[in-house]
Amino acid sequence: MTTKPVYPFVAIVAQEKMKLALVLNVINPELGGVLIRGEKGTAKSTAVRALADILPQIEVFADDPFQLDPRSEYQVFLESARALGNNPDPDNPPGIIRRKVQVVELPVGATEDRVVGTLDLEQAIKKGEKRIEPGLLAAAHRGILYVDEVNLLDDHVVDVLLDSAAMGVNTIEREGVSFSHPARFTLVGTMNPEEGELRPQLLDRFGLCVNIEGIRDAGDRVAIMERRIEFDRDPQGFAARWQAESEDLAARIIEARGLLDQVEAGREILFEIAEYCLQVGVDGHRGDIVILKTAKALAAFEGRCQVTTDDVEKAAELALPHRLRRQPLMEIAANVQQIRQQNREKANQRGAA
Repeated sequence: MTTKPVYPFVAIVAQEKMKLALVLNVINPELGGVLIRGEKGTAKSTAVRALADILPQIEVFADDPFQLDPRSEYQVFLESARALGNNPDPDNPPGIIRRKVQVVELPVGATEDRVVGTLDLEQAIKKGEKRIEPGLLAAAHRGILYVDEVNLLDDHVVDVLLDSAAMGVNTIEREGVSFSHPARFTLVGTMNPEEGELRPQLLDRFGLCVNIEGIRDAGDRVAIMERRIEFDRDPQGFAARWQAESEDLAARIIEARGLLDQVEAGREILFEIAEYCLQVGVDGHRGDIVILKTAKALAAFEGRCQVTTDDVEKAAELALPHRLRRQPLMEIAANVQQIRQQNREKANQRGAA
């Protein structure tokens, strides 16, 4: 049976900030994920699944629940196999397969055991053996962890997710057993602000935040309807129509990943970032660091090895609004724009001097 194609990422009308934030987190998962705040029906989940669909396939060990990389995580594979109660032969590695990047969806009612992992109680009761039962964070390794209505999750579960996203490691500690495994994933949380907010401490730990709403331009709304009708009528044909653009975007993402470590930011750029955060009153230093990482990802996405002022400005608009709770988010966004203009004027004055 032929699988219905996923709606193409490049065919999504407008919502450019959301698409850019997702792409940047795929280029550098260390950004700490993206929180997409907005009303229902604004292509949030469509964009996440569509982006995963165009990413290059990854290699994994056959039947490995931890999604480990055969090229760099073989020793971890041996340890995880033993934690699962298996006896792997180091001289006879398992088969390797290729598959698409996974989008792991976290249910609203998920418990910590379901997310982190726990002991296999059946084995413990029947045989007295302590075996690990992997959680959703194992399945999300090297993929995308999608959390719809993240504001409705238990705060403790959100803490666990953000810790793993920041460190790239998940630790299962149950009944005297402690086992750690890689958990590097792109974290995407969505929420409707009308249904409640995240605690400020949790908001701050998301790397980027995008506020989206229904499109107000009639022409764009017509384009959305036309494309959706065409996709529903002929999914394969519609996907083929956008294939070239999808491949171009995938190639840019791959190139950006390879270029990221070579991107540099001069000291002048660091001062610009610090000025942004000081002027809007950001608490702590996470905002500065996220802006820097985001600006580097932007430069890599544009094929450059040097961060520019424009990169910093775009990064600030994605990394700052949710870090301030003293004003409504719309006012904060306006302040970021105002500071952007002030910093440009200062730069021009320094240049004239």
